[in-house]
This record gives sequence, C-alpha cells and structure tokens, in this order.
Amino acid sequence: MNKFALAILAIPFLFAQCSSDQKEECAFQPETHNIKVEIAFQSLEDSIPQFQNKQQVVDFFSRHTVMRDVFFNRSAYPDDSVFINELYRRFSNPAFDTLLMETKRVFGDGSELKKEFTQAFTNLKYYYPEIQIPKIETVITGMESDLFVSDSLVIVGLDYFLGHEAKYQPNMYEYMLRRYTKQFVVPSTMLLYGIDGRINAVNPEDKTVLADMIAYGKAYYFAKQMLPCVPDSVFIGYTSKEINGARENTDIIWKHLVEREVFFNTAKNIKQKYIDERPTTIEIGDQCPGRIGVWIGWQIVSEFAKKNAQYSSLPKLMQVSNPEQVLKGSKFRPN
Repeated sequence: MNKFALAILAIPFLFAQCSSDQKEECAFQPETHNIKVEIAFQSLEDSIPQFQNKQQVVDFFSRHTVMRDVFFNRSAYPDDSVFINELYRRFSNPAFDTLLMETKRVFGDGSELKKEFTQAFTNLKYYYPEIQIPKIETVITGMESDLFVSDSLVIVGLDYFLGHEAKYQPNMYEYMLRRYTKQFVVPSTMLLYGIDGRINAVNPEDKTVLADMIAYGKAYYFAKQMLPCVPDSVFIGYTSKEINGARENTDIIWKHLVEREVFFNTAKNIKQKYIDERPTTIEIGDQCPGRIGVWIGWQIVSEFAKKNAQYSSLPKLMQVSNPEQVLKGSKFRPN
C-alpha cells in the first residue's frame, strides 16, 4: 500500500478528532452610521388562515402576483380555477393553524427578523450605494417554497425555517434540514444575492470544478461581509465539529484535490462529489462534510482578498471572473 492510500485511510480518524469549538472573529464591519435603510417589511402569514371564501384567495394573489406565480408555482396548475381551489383547500386545513402558531412561536411579530435584514441591507448599501433595497414579504405556504430573491422583492416562507421542534418540517435529508432554522433566513438570502450574476461575475464558458469553487466561494465571501459576525458554520450549514474538522484538515483536503486532479476537471460526476449537496465527501473521509469544494473555494477567495490590495473593494473582487487568477493570486497553500 502506497503512502497516498495510507493518508486517505487516516483521514476519518483525523476529522473525528477535531470536534472542539473554535472562537471566530467577526469579519470587517463597515462604518454605516450615516447610512439609513428603511425596509418595507410585510408579514402576510396572519392573513392566509383567515380566508373565508375562494374570492378572498383570488383577491390576495391579485395583490401579490410574484408570490402567486413563483412562490406558489401557479404554472404547475392547468388553470386559475384549479389553482385557487387547491390553495383554498390547503389554507382551510386545520394544519395551517398549527403552522401559524408555530411560526409565531419561532418568529414572534417578525421584528427581530426585520432587524437582521436591516443590518444586512445597510451593509449592502455601504458596498453598493446605488443598489435597490427590496421589499420583504413573509408568509406561510404549507412547505411550498422557502426563499425567493429578486432585486425588488424577497419572499420568505417562514414555515420552512421552524427548526427541529416543529410539528411539520420540509421533506429533505437531515443534513440539509440543519439549514432550515430561524438563524439561516437572512444568511441564506445574502447567499442568493452573492451568487447573482449582477454581483458575482463568472465566465459561463468555464465548466471546471475550480470555476464552481471560486464562484460559490465569492458568494460566501460576499454574504459574510453583509453579516460579518455570523459564524461561518451558519453560512455553510456545517456542524461545529464539521467546520472545525475542515479547518484543522485543510492541508489533507487540499492534497486530495491536487493529487486527484480535481480543479480543472469538467465531469459532472466529479462536481457532484465535491460541489453538490451530499452528507459527506466520502472520497476524502467519512467525517468530511459535503460541498467541501465550496468550502475550499471560500477559503481561496478569502486569501485572495487579503493578499491583493487592488481587490480590497468588495465590488471589484466580485467582478473577478477568472478563477485561475483568484487561485494563483491567493497563494493558497495550506501546510
């Protein structure tokens, strides 16, 4: 058995040892005292269980057409009548009362969520003064949708984010459910901003794993600047054990990616292993979390920002579309 095989076999043990919490420092917090952001924040979850007839459902969606078409997926129904009948049936279900009560238990009157959004969008205004601040609407959907983000509107399906104690939960794997609690709402929204092509420049012709790593890495770096004191584990959705293990074993992860020639590979199955949703990256070790390529991409982008003063401006950094430039400029070589 060669030395490389021995190293790979040792990784599960190494990851298993890294379970203690590590104190995180906040990222740079910009001076925003002179930036005033007023968010139009509308809580719509109270109104839905109160519908007394189908016409009230029609009237509601005529006022909230984006929510109707995108969040409640109007196009999945053959006509308006079928859509309204199905939604009225769903909204009249006693389970919706339970969803509303649990939503109130977790989110209260929404004031805390509004405060978190205000902080994030105030920081966004610091970096992008001309950007439009969207209206924010919250709603309960019966697990129809979680988040919608555009330049003018953010919709949050609060019932997706009620956590492990909720009676009803989204139908997904446990490792993904970790990202559907109250603390993930605003970070997840900022991640969607960070991946948007209007902010995050990419080369659509570059199909390499490295291109995906850097594109996602920039999105996570962007989101961290919007919420500088939110722990990295919240953005990436790792447990404290997983994120500490990734930090302590970055050199082993890096060696694996280099020796397996992952960076410039364009195969879909390779991207699935290192970029896509998985509970673990078993190729590295059974304790190595999924999406480890995204995590490494984030670290590369962070190092690039530190070592290249000409890209200390967040908008300039986000416009770098050459992933090889970011990799080389980062001088990222974990020991």
